[in-house]
Amino acid sequence: MAGFKVCFGSKRRWVAAAAAIGASCAMAQPTTPVANSPLDGPLFLQLLIGELEMSAGRAGEAYGWMLEAARRSGDDGLYQRVIEIALQGKAPAQALAAARAWRQAKPKSVEAIRFESQLLLALNRLDELAVPLSAWLAESSVVERPALIAAIPRLLQRASDRKQALALVERVLEPYRSDPGTRVPALVAIGRANFGAGNSAQALDLARQAQAIDPKAMGPALLALDMLPGAAEIERLVTDYLALPDTEPGVRLGYVRMLTQSQRYADASAQLETLTRERPQLAEPWLSLGALRLELKQPREAEAALMQFVELAGKAEPTLPSPAADNDDDDSPAATKDRNLTQAWLLLAQAAEQRGDLKAAETWLARIDNPQRALEVQSRKASILARQGNLKEARALIQAVPERQPDDARAKLLAEAQLLREAKRWREAADLLADANKRFKDDVDLIYEQAMAEEKVERFPEMERLLRRVIELKPAHPHAHNALGYSLADRNQRLPEARDLIRKALDLSPGDPFITDSLGWVEFRLGNRDEAARLLRQAYRARPDTEIAAHLGEVLWAIGERDEARRIWQDARGRDAANEVLRETLARLKVGL
Repeated sequence: MAGFKVCFGSKRRWVAAAAAIGASCAMAQPTTPVANSPLDGPLFLQLLIGELEMSAGRAGEAYGWMLEAARRSGDDGLYQRVIEIALQGKAPAQALAAARAWRQAKPKSVEAIRFESQLLLALNRLDELAVPLSAWLAESSVVERPALIAAIPRLLQRASDRKQALALVERVLEPYRSDPGTRVPALVAIGRANFGAGNSAQALDLARQAQAIDPKAMGPALLALDMLPGAAEIERLVTDYLALPDTEPGVRLGYVRMLTQSQRYADASAQLETLTRERPQLAEPWLSLGALRLELKQPREAEAALMQFVELAGKAEPTLPSPAADNDDDDSPAATKDRNLTQAWLLLAQAAEQRGDLKAAETWLARIDNPQRALEVQSRKASILARQGNLKEARALIQAVPERQPDDARAKLLAEAQLLREAKRWREAADLLADANKRFKDDVDLIYEQAMAEEKVERFPEMERLLRRVIELKPAHPHAHNALGYSLADRNQRLPEARDLIRKALDLSPGDPFITDSLGWVEFRLGNRDEAARLLRQAYRARPDTEIAAHLGEVLWAIGERDEARRIWQDARGRDAANEVLRETLARLKVGL
């Protein structure tokens, strides 16, 4: 380090050193003719001094030398290097000045315009962005322009003032709304900016206009997807697009994700069945279909889908083992394949367990060798042990899982509580979760789980206290509102309050079939039988769950539609004959199937 200071301790020495090198280069005589280079002596000196300054940590000095070199040469790469130096020196305003110098030197350079636009965005200087954005669009090729138009709202999504961003998008894209080649992406982009600014009705109208112009365009459907869950007319834009032949699989998969998040598993399963029929060579949809069929208590159908995934995954091009294949942050093809296969083995084990074939479940679990999934594997093994009557050993298996990450202790407690719930050891589950809540203060998930266990042991005041604490900590928690409202309705208490809580939950999670079921149940308790039947039918169509079937059947039985009630109960019993709610309902109504 001392030697470095002696040789290059001042700018004067650097200039002298660079001059000496430049002189030696000038004295060298080429023996063969060479092509002339724009790198003359002065430019070489500027570049060398600039890089030496940067190496010494003086980004400001380096910036000045390199910017002058870029201006002298007009080289695009040098201008980019100047911007890089400024950003490394945490001087975004200087980076912007360099980008503007570049654009002044080369007004039609798309790269210069792009850098200026992105730097203005980073600095949140939207009021200066219209000119470079307009120039960027004008200089882009006819082929590239639609994609650039579509990208503009996403470029602006971090803008602090969404209304200002909307005004900018409308101003910049106005010339492209009438051009046949850009009309649809322009309408979609303006619609997306409206949605970002909170103007959902205007966004929907623009998406409709775009889809009317080109029903096969993916953009309107993608905008509608981003607006879901929401009103039926928004969803119709997606379903109308997906009804066409040869639609993009990515749109259907996005729709499946939304349906799954809304717990509309039957609808999601139907979409995946369509996708696997149209594109049977795609592996991942089979994995998702298997998972959904398990949720719908269809273990044999789940196994068929999962085995198809395993077969397709095995035919995929071989990849070298990833050194981080057990790292969930690794997105390499090998790691992704390993994760998906691990998920498939876990799901196949769960399917075998649902069928009562515990030996097959153990065989699938034995295939998994992934430390990241140790808790999931041991939890499934514990579930098998518990079903065999070895609950103590099952709990010990979960407790023995190594805690590799800070959150692992909490995850183990939740897994053990789930094991106790499956064994219907409600009091032990409640006590375990109460201890967990002393250890992990104000953990919303743990408090909610304890509340559910407290309800099972009929400690209703404690359940209500815990659920209200969840709502206090996380006001937008739909399941806490729903659980409290449903519990009140099921006990025929404070029904108007129960309905308000459930409606709030449905506002927070539109279309959720379990919340819709709760609302139907409270309407039934309030005597609104027709409205109850409508809501419960809607819930059952979205998620043919056994408990929803029990409620729907009871309402239909009460309004005289007893044949339909029997059919729904019979279907539900075929999927889950041991369900307590269904058995209690049939016993109370004295119905034999």
